[in-house]
Amino acid sequence: MVVTQLPVQRAAAEDDRRDWWRLAACRDADPELFFPVTAQGPAKDDIARAKAVCAGCGVRRQCLQFALATHQLHGVWGGTTEDERQLHLRNQRAAATAGRIRPA
Repeated sequence: MVVTQLPVQRAAAEDDRRDWWRLAACRDADPELFFPVTAQGPAKDDIARAKAVCAGCGVRRQCLQFALATHQLHGVWGGTTEDERQLHLRNQRAAATAGRIRPA
């Protein structure tokens, strides 16, 4: 009789997906860097520094997916600002709508 470890492996993979933030490059950074008060003036430098941290992060994609799925309205998530995430969502909706409309 062969006993498989699939349920255990699957559970470990699910834990990894839920715990992506433990691997995030920002885990030891000051959270205020990722939540500037505004996107104007001196805060632009903070946003650029936050994005630089995200650029080298191994879980950037998971972070962005989390932000989109949970509708994060503020902060830099997955290397994107609020405005960039809103644009991303609009583009996704437009692509989904275009895919449903069939040319005559």
